[in-house]
Amino acid sequence: RSHSEVLAAEAVSCLNRAMAALRDIWEEIGIPEELRLERTEVVRKHIKSLLDMMVMEEESLKERLLKSIAVCRKELDTLCRELQLDPYEAEEEGTILQMEKNLRTRLETLLKHKKDRMQELETLQEEDRELCNILCTPMFQIDSNAVPSLEDLDRYRRHLAALTAEKEKRHKEFVSAKQQIILLMEELEHDPGTSFELDVVYECEEIFCLSADNLAALQTLLQQLQARRALNEAVCAELRARILALWDRLQVPAEDRDAFAEH
Repeated sequence: RSHSEVLAAEAVSCLNRAMAALRDIWEEIGIPEELRLERTEVVRKHIKSLLDMMVMEEESLKERLLKSIAVCRKELDTLCRELQLDPYEAEEEGTILQMEKNLRTRLETLLKHKKDRMQELETLQEEDRELCNILCTPMFQIDSNAVPSLEDLDRYRRHLAALTAEKEKRHKEFVSAKQQIILLMEELEHDPGTSFELDVVYECEEIFCLSADNLAALQTLLQQLQARRALNEAVCAELRARILALWDRLQVPAEDRDAFAEH
């Protein structure tokens, strides 16, 4: 016999002993048979009411467990679809309590997977947004409301790695061109005039928009300044040649030539 069967038998035994004790007391007191029957009926009703209430409570527990199982199954089906997993096959063997625990545990695990993926997606999109603002490129196309697959997240990470490498490449190109432009402007005594030139010279390097158009404009500006410098050098070379020819014709002494050469 199981332990629960032993306890149930003891409960019946306790009830029988209590009823026997009540009968003895009533007989000793001298309560008539009719009143004994009435009091016995009262005891029976009390006991039946108590047992009925206990049965209802346990039935209610059973119903709650069955309802929880149904809810967990439904939510698991939805989560498996969202996470691109095979439908969860719960073991039908075992007790209702064990089945409910297994389903709830699996549900909590999948809910954590979903939360982790959505949090990573949010983090990746924030990083993507910052890179796109600097590079002036469109963001990675992905549904923000759907749970991303592991493959989606992996593609997104690789995409951002490529964007980061492109940003570093463009930043180096920008810094190099900026340094050359500043030196050429100083040499040509050219003050930044356009808004683009002002941004190149004075704007913080970390927030300068590294778009393809901006980098093309940067190279154009650098080439224009280099062309002006080359033109000035050509003019200077021509003037020097004419001065040398005049010095020769005028037979200017070497000391006068050297004094002029210092300038």
